[in-house]
Amino acid sequence: MARKIVVTSGKGGVGKTTLAVWLGAQLAQKGQRVVVFDADFGMNDVDLAAGVEQLAIYDIVDVIEGKCRAKQALVKHPQRGNLHILTSARSAPERYVSPQAVKVVLDGLSPSFDFILIDCPAGLGEEFHRAVAIADEAIVVTMPTVSALRAADKAVSLLKSYHLVELYLVVNRVRGDLLLEGQGISPGEIAELLKLPLLGILPETDDIAFAALDTIHPSIRMIAACLLSGKRKLFDVTKRYAGLWGNLRRIAKKHV
Repeated sequence: MARKIVVTSGKGGVGKTTLAVWLGAQLAQKGQRVVVFDADFGMNDVDLAAGVEQLAIYDIVDVIEGKCRAKQALVKHPQRGNLHILTSARSAPERYVSPQAVKVVLDGLSPSFDFILIDCPAGLGEEFHRAVAIADEAIVVTMPTVSALRAADKAVSLLKSYHLVELYLVVNRVRGDLLLEGQGISPGEIAELLKLPLLGILPETDDIAFAALDTIHPSIRMIAACLLSGKRKLFDVTKRYAGLWGNLRRIAKKHV
């Protein structure tokens, strides 16, 4: 049976969709059978992030309404054979879709897959609860900013009411140069603040933001390895800025 993990944050712009797709790609590369389900019925952009928007024919609403089978609605990634995308309401964005109906679809797919990653919409409204209600585990994504941490704290409070099997934390867009200079809040401090185990750290780098899906950043690989093995190894965001060359990079970054 698949592990159903919702990727959430409480706000937009922190990297939920990017993490869900990249993590799914890395798990697929490791031989895991993966579905990334787009639970954001408003934005509905997981297929865009995965680069398969031209291949999507059916969506989950088509499955619920009996127009196709669940596996027919899956888009198999052309480069990552074990990675599949399930889009939300592309055909009928105005339709109401209940958590129970979505759960039936994902539960039907579960025996054929190892992971179902659920990309949660921004905010803490009805769509947040619909996405969380169909999951067994949650990854909370945040950034070292006041607004992101405030939203994450609210999300964590709601997530704990669902009695999920596991709650994890991923801190995105962490600047190693600032940490070495003692500026800002560290991922460890964020984990203590939110009272969540730290699953991964993603650096602020164009290597993640603009890379192609066939080039997985080491920080993503570490998160996937943690999920598979249970052993925590975190990406060192300060390593790039240590030593002589690192000091030069820090100086150069200040002038960008």
